Amino acid sequence: MKFSERWLKEWVPVAVSTRELCDQLTNAGLEVDGMEAVGGEFVGVVVAEIVSVLPHAGADKLSVCEVDAGAETLTVVCGAPNVRPGLKSALATVGAVLPAGRTVERTKLRGVVSHGMLCSEEELGLGTDAGGILELDAQLQAGTDLRSALALDDAAIELDLTPNRGDALSIRGLAREVGLLNDATVSAPEIPAVPAATDAVFPVTIENYAGCPRYLGRVIEGVDITRPAPLWLRERLRRCGLRSIDPIVDVTNYVLLELGQPMHAFDLDRLADGIMVRDARQGESLALLDGSKVAVDETTLLIADAGGPVAIAGVMGGDRSGVSAATRNVFLECAYFSPITVAGAARRFDLRTDASHRYERGVDYRLQAEAMERATALLLDIVGGRPGPVVEEVCKGHLPRARTVTLRKARLDRLVGEEIPAAEVQRIFERLGLAPIVQGDGDAAIWTVTSPSHRFDIEREEDLVEEVLRIYGYNVIASHVPAAPLLLGQPRRSRLPVTRLADLLAHLGYAEAVTYSFVDPQLADILDPAAVPVKVLNPVSSEHAVMRTNLLPGLVGALRNNLARQTQRVRLFEIGQCFRPGESGLDQSMLCGGILFGPRDGESWAQASAGTDFFDVKGDVERLLALGGRTVAFERIAHPVLHPGQSAQLRMEDKVAGRLGRLHPEVEAALRLPTGVFVFELDVDAVRAVRPRRHDTLSRQPSVRRDLALVVDRHIGAAHIEAVVRRCLGELVAEFRIFDVYQGEGIEPGRKSIAVSLTLQHPSRTLTDGEINQHVDDTLAALTAEVGSRLR
Repeated sequence: MKFSERWLKEWVPVAVSTRELCDQLTNAGLEVDGMEAVGGEFVGVVVAEIVSVLPHAGADKLSVCEVDAGAETLTVVCGAPNVRPGLKSALATVGAVLPAGRTVERTKLRGVVSHGMLCSEEELGLGTDAGGILELDAQLQAGTDLRSALALDDAAIELDLTPNRGDALSIRGLAREVGLLNDATVSAPEIPAVPAATDAVFPVTIENYAGCPRYLGRVIEGVDITRPAPLWLRERLRRCGLRSIDPIVDVTNYVLLELGQPMHAFDLDRLADGIMVRDARQGESLALLDGSKVAVDETTLLIADAGGPVAIAGVMGGDRSGVSAATRNVFLECAYFSPITVAGAARRFDLRTDASHRYERGVDYRLQAEAMERATALLLDIVGGRPGPVVEEVCKGHLPRARTVTLRKARLDRLVGEEIPAAEVQRIFERLGLAPIVQGDGDAAIWTVTSPSHRFDIEREEDLVEEVLRIYGYNVIASHVPAAPLLLGQPRRSRLPVTRLADLLAHLGYAEAVTYSFVDPQLADILDPAAVPVKVLNPVSSEHAVMRTNLLPGLVGALRNNLARQTQRVRLFEIGQCFRPGESGLDQSMLCGGILFGPRDGESWAQASAGTDFFDVKGDVERLLALGGRTVAFERIAHPVLHPGQSAQLRMEDKVAGRLGRLHPEVEAALRLPTGVFVFELDVDAVRAVRPRRHDTLSRQPSVRRDLALVVDRHIGAAHIEAVVRRCLGELVAEFRIFDVYQGEGIEPGRKSIAVSLTLQHPSRTLTDGEINQHVDDTLAALTAEVGSRLR
């Protein structure tokens, strides 16, 4: 909601600055979302009266005006179509500075000297209308400074209210809050009843009292809609974010902002046989004021006449009965609609209006008669007319009822954390209009309060605690560190803390991501086609309809967001729970996943930029697994999500512990990702497991190195060769290292050369050359038999 600070202070004249007012509202739970000046910055602009208008001899579209600027009469050349004698407008005198720093100078236009400029709304930053000069009220004195005449030293403040504070969606409601916070008196305007000047009535019947417990209507005959709404009213609407439409709509919008009561006016001559508040009937439709047409069903509450629907109750009026320039008689409606009924219709038809915004949060159910009198008085002052008597239909059994809630002093102090004086609690309740009755004193005091008609959100004791605390001041309550016995956790040598994994990944250049556990079903199917995800019963949106079975949907989404912002190098990881259907209903597993894209290293003059490849992600995973010192084997896999030639799975003690590799090209294409996206996903429990320590003495015997160049088939993995070597040589292998892989000239097609380095060392004696040669020969024989190798 946007409101004018000056208008608010007319209701509650507090001597606080704009910044202090915003801080007070925010600290009281009415968060200020923004603040802006109500007009552009300008000086030297005055109210002026146009005395005469003559055609310009040298230009058909220009006029030569004599303008009374108060102290003198000036000649001004103007091209506005609405310039006319007797009009009060805004004159920028010579030397005036307009918004954006534009200075007005004496200018000769087609031979006529113009001593200033008549300004439009847009030129002064007072609106968007640039089609004509600003039209001011005739009562303003010529020569008066425009900023003073229009009270432009004002601020428009925008609030971001929570759904429970519908009572603050009006100047009246905000004045209550500000008066309470500053211990100031609220000066509400008097709203006397307007007596009927005619017997004209338009009958009202209600069929659905649950949706509409109260409905008021009033006929006003003989209105003159050609009269413009006064500038002060249009200005207040503008400063609150509403544009002026016509005097009747402007008045209903004004009452909406001032009192918080939505209202609507029908063209009486377009209605037939009376108003009926009823549920829609099968096959009915309605053309709305915004030009759209909706098909309604039996769950929609309508305002109708004999000819059919004329409005969706509490949301928007229909085009058939709307007020127009030809309107002479109006039917003014004012009602209380059930919040649930209006909220359902607004969501069903995707219609967000100022009226529905207030009705669905709850309007004061005792406000309607007062709002009707206020709107009637304003309309009579502006457009004239003869009001008829107010017609009211009401079912008190369906109206909300005041709630009685109790608050215990001991409970209040325990929840707040310190003692709030009982006298202060009593004062707060009285200022809130809760009519408190207190029993007992001290810590035994108990207050019983009755919720006022404008506060729908006070239902239980905790609501009263919140009211006391926000008015008393959150900043007044001292901060206390919670005192609670904390048992120290028992360190386990067999398991690494999860923070060790996260710290290492961050050290390797990854940024931690935290993504939703609820994901898009289509994305989940692409990234885990074999899984059957658990469906969310009440998803927030279709993009969060199932629970993730792995971490890839969130990481891929984070990658896409980064790429959309021109990020060239992405390294992300996440550690989180994943979910699958199980025998007990839901199986949860903790996974550690990562995603890589872009250059291997950041851009630098010291090295050439190369892209990330399979061995980069494999190396990072190996660094991660090295924390626990467990033996890990990498195996080639065929996975529908991963590239068939650049993927592997991890096996630890005959258990699959994870997978890594590049995304399959078809997956990259389906997700509109660039080529070369690598991922890994590991079982956190397996990675955290630590190999038991075993300490051996260092051998004092000399070591011997033997290099072997083995030619094997291309599908033979280095891990297979290492396993054969270690089985044959046993404890003699001090180190096994691969230092070269070659394919090309001199090697048969379909085969490759793998060069390995063996460091041999006996723990207790020196190996002889004969023993070493025999061990190497035996190993070569075993390799030939098992992997089909030959020495190169």
